[in-house]
Amino acid sequence: MTRGLPRRQFLLGGLLLAGAGALAACGREPGATSSPRATGASSFPSAPRGAPTLRRTLTAKPVSMDIGGIEAKTWGYLIDGGDPTIEATVGDVLQIDVVNELPEDTSVHWHGIALHNEADGVPGMTQDPIAPGETYTYTFEVPHGGTYFYHPHTGLQLERGLHAPLIIRDPEDPENHDVEWTVVLDDWLDGVTGTPENEFRKLAGTGGGGGMMGMHGSGGMMRGATDPALGGDVGDVLYPHYLINGRIPGAARTFEAKPGDKARLRFINAGGDTVFKVAMGGHRMTVTHTDGFPVEPTATGSFYISMGERVDVEVTLGNGAFPLVALAAGKDDRAFAVIRTGGGEAPAPDVSFPELSGTGLFLSSLTAAERAILDTGEPDRQTSVDLGGQMMPYQWTILTDGGSSPATVEQGETLRMVMRNRSMMVHPMHIHGHTWALPRSGGLRKDTILLRPHETVVADLIANNPGEWAFHCHNAYHMEAGMMTSMKYL
Repeated sequence: MTRGLPRRQFLLGGLLLAGAGALAACGREPGATSSPRATGASSFPSAPRGAPTLRRTLTAKPVSMDIGGIEAKTWGYLIDGGDPTIEATVGDVLQIDVVNELPEDTSVHWHGIALHNEADGVPGMTQDPIAPGETYTYTFEVPHGGTYFYHPHTGLQLERGLHAPLIIRDPEDPENHDVEWTVVLDDWLDGVTGTPENEFRKLAGTGGGGGMMGMHGSGGMMRGATDPALGGDVGDVLYPHYLINGRIPGAARTFEAKPGDKARLRFINAGGDTVFKVAMGGHRMTVTHTDGFPVEPTATGSFYISMGERVDVEVTLGNGAFPLVALAAGKDDRAFAVIRTGGGEAPAPDVSFPELSGTGLFLSSLTAAERAILDTGEPDRQTSVDLGGQMMPYQWTILTDGGSSPATVEQGETLRMVMRNRSMMVHPMHIHGHTWALPRSGGLRKDTILLRPHETVVADLIANNPGEWAFHCHNAYHMEAGMMTSMKYL
């Protein structure tokens, strides 16, 4: 069982790899100081100044992972030979030496962190790929706090379990909770029913049975996975398993605390093709952050979190054992864990409760906290972004101003991006190196935005971080099928 941890500590939320060992210490060099949050008003340096305050060795390698009595032969990360979670503080300079022990090229993208372009981890755009047997060093400063994660930007490697939490402590955040847990949501098939590459070949019609719907729970392609609140098709793949912190519902994780404890939960959707609806039995949650930045506290019984999004909530825990459920939207399946503060029988994985069936909150509807508002002013220019595609043939596209070329921006300007989803699928759109401000949500800051079918979202961006930056759908299969472009500084 996983025990609740004291204030200012957190439960490691990445995949718990077999033989990974203990958590690597995350101490900083003596004399290290924190710098204020970057608000978007200043440019980023081409490389951090001064010595790193946190040095780690990150190894990517084949691993065997127990997801609950099921052994998955997959790939994974180790930090200094142990748990892959990274914790740092605003203003820290990280030096991460990435050792590639995989049989193919790789890279590491620090999802949601506004770092300098050379460290962004996109092969062919910001760096050469890291070849097997090679070591590549990323050095960058973390300018803002929050819940983030890291993963490759190479093919479908994210779907092989190569991801882990990156938690950046913000000195401005109140530390008034009793326990803190990081909760990683995932959809899983690698090493169980095949590989992500085989799944993609089926979707693309090159692996046999193209366009046929897979059997529920066996892995395979699907069509017409709908969720009424999401307004259309929400996924292409039926996974055999959905996980919380690397475990299937039948072998669920247990989070332990005391009755009356105030808990902070940091949720990360590391899945490749699944939007989750999250609820806790017998409790209402208060959302405090999304995509790293604070929001006006908002109470809800449940919320939707799409691939690449993160959300922090606070909840005062009752007495007993309670279900934590993440419904795989439109897929008639779920991830599951137990929160225990007292005695009593643990809830069953298929339990139903009112919070789960109620209306779910969409994270883009939140309002930024005053200290997190990105003051973009009036936009200097507007660009149109049209999202399209279909299942047969399996093709997904991003068109900027009617063409397939990258979006362009000039240093210092405010760019308004009008994103229109012209398809029947949901698309979580992710921008690298920046955060958007959503004017229709009071300046809410987001780096990943879920667009429902035929939805239009207006997002403003301050061009303060020169380079060429990836801009794509965070559905791994849509991105692999062409739903990726870039934003280029002139």
